[in-house]
Amino acid sequence: MYDWTIQWSRTKNAPYALFGVAFIESSFFPIPPDVLLIAMVVAEKKKWLRYAAICTIGSVCGALFGYLIGWGLYESAGKFIVSTYKLEAIVELIGKKYAENAFFTIFTAAFTPIPYKAITITAGLFKISLTVFIAASVIGRAGRFFLVAGALRLFGERIEKSIEKYFDILSIIFVALLIVGFLLLKYVF
Repeated sequence: MYDWTIQWSRTKNAPYALFGVAFIESSFFPIPPDVLLIAMVVAEKKKWLRYAAICTIGSVCGALFGYLIGWGLYESAGKFIVSTYKLEAIVELIGKKYAENAFFTIFTAAFTPIPYKAITITAGLFKISLTVFIAASVIGRAGRFFLVAGALRLFGERIEKSIEKYFDILSIIFVALLIVGFLLLKYVF
């Protein structure tokens, strides 16, 4: 699986796929783009800045789409997405968090494994300032993706060997972090 991912990440279409995955993850898809970003940086370390930028731009564009879903399409598409991921109870809680500090709420979800789509859709639903939303999204997402790509560029060989050796275990850990993010959103956030 690791070899296939690395081989695929070297294709000319990989940057488009990275943008697409980052876009849909921010609005309705459950799998974060980090997996593809990591594979692409491992495959071509010198392009780490480009790949982190593509991932950030795709994610923020997807966040704007999520915002649009919450702002104008909540009754149709938004409710469907929220019910699919069983986030109904969380929507009200996120509204309270926005009232406390919208920027920090958005930034935290953008930077951590908390499911970002719940934040983007509810930001539109609760009519959070678009300026605050974009600023927090750009800072949080860029911080996350440039940190991941930069660490791979800086410590690439050591990290790459560990990734190769422990790819299956790391995949399980990644899924576990995703689940922890959902649980944080549901019970703590």
